[in-house]
Amino acid sequence: MYLGIDLGTSSVKAVLADADGKIVDSQSAEYPVFYPKEGWSEQRPEDWYNGMIIILQTLGRRNELSKIEGVSFCGQMHGLVLLDENDTVIRPALLWNDNRTIEEVRFLNEKVGREKRIDWTGNIALTGFTAPKVLWVKQNEPENFARIKKIMLPKDYLVYKMSGVFASDVSDNSGTLYFDTKNKIWSSSMLKILGISETQLPKVFESYHVVGNVSKTFATLTGLNPGAKVIAGGGDQAVGAVGTGTVRKDMLSISLGSSGVVFASADAFMGDAQGRLHSFCHATGGYHMMGVILSAAAALKWWVEDILKETDFDKVLAEIDINTIDQTLFLPYLMGERSPINDPAAKGVFYGLNLMYGRSSMTKAVIEGVSFALKDCYDVILKAGIKPSIARVIGGGAKSEEWLQILSDILGIELRTINTTDGGAMGALMLAMVGCGRFKTVDEAADMVVTEVDSYQPDMQRHQRYSEKFKEYKALYYLCR
Repeated sequence: MYLGIDLGTSSVKAVLADADGKIVDSQSAEYPVFYPKEGWSEQRPEDWYNGMIIILQTLGRRNELSKIEGVSFCGQMHGLVLLDENDTVIRPALLWNDNRTIEEVRFLNEKVGREKRIDWTGNIALTGFTAPKVLWVKQNEPENFARIKKIMLPKDYLVYKMSGVFASDVSDNSGTLYFDTKNKIWSSSMLKILGISETQLPKVFESYHVVGNVSKTFATLTGLNPGAKVIAGGGDQAVGAVGTGTVRKDMLSISLGSSGVVFASADAFMGDAQGRLHSFCHATGGYHMMGVILSAAAALKWWVEDILKETDFDKVLAEIDINTIDQTLFLPYLMGERSPINDPAAKGVFYGLNLMYGRSSMTKAVIEGVSFALKDCYDVILKAGIKPSIARVIGGGAKSEEWLQILSDILGIELRTINTTDGGAMGALMLAMVGCGRFKTVDEAADMVVTEVDSYQPDMQRHQRYSEKFKEYKALYYLCR
């Protein structure tokens, strides 16, 4: 059997699969997020570890975990975990959604320079990335900075506790901003600016490589086989893309979760000179471009639950007429925006209202606005030379036929759903299977495990009309700045 561990922001989940990749059991454990100040977001790494122990012990009461051949990981990206010389956690981890580093980001982008950021790492600085967090600790907690012996990402802490090996992977480190993504090495220029050295950083592997074995201590605690292989795993978006089968050149996946992601796989490094999208290493051994919008299903949830005071999403979405395209526009920047405008001060907007339009029109405007934001990212991907023929869609929004049809019409591309909505855990399982030799490559694992379910074809007449409306959407953002 194989085990995939998905370390998220709200919970850690373990998924157990048989030799064919069929899920046989799963278990999760929640833990808190702490907000000590406005814009701050932290967690205790010890809570992740204790949660992992609890779920494995629980699974062990229902399954023979000694049969597990390999374990791999999917992890929340960009978090900063610091250990001292005794391997004690120095301070709570700063998470991906922590925004305390505005001044550090301004320093990296403006004082050091965006062009250097892109040249050294392939990306510009954002508050979510790890390097600005390192700078913040250096400048605001010098006593903690002086104690740092090991710097790692969230999932790497679990790998270390399970195997005793200080290891990481290329996909997760692509989001640190001190990793040279194109060449898959640490950026010496960035390390110098941050005041850290390679001795404080883990050895870096491809996501499907074996880093070690389950330690005897961890095996005693959980019932795992001490000979079981520990595979590096990767960042949540790259591993989630593996779980959708988005593994080959020009393949595209879209996630309609609370946030939204447009993910394009590539064989070679595909940088954006303006830094509008993320250019990262893929968990396959290749590369990818990725656009992230901050409010996708979260925008719809806000509209349906907070504004309409409804709980039945299907009922509200059934009111939409997909054939009618009116003048109502919605900017979904409810928490600022990341890709491609990278504007934390951007605001949400309804525009073009009149007495003819009711709540169904505004509901559709929300769906269209989120879809336009995804198209904004998709267009940058097309300009980079990536040419997808279809896109696979996952996430809660993928359950809505209305949303999928509108998104297909706006993008002008066929959309397909697949046999799982849990791409992260499935991707981790597939990496474990590749690491153990069950499949030769990640591509082969995707072909065997992932299957498509439904298809949505774009209506090209509506696509043309949406192309004109998209121009108005783009102009509205600049009008409202």
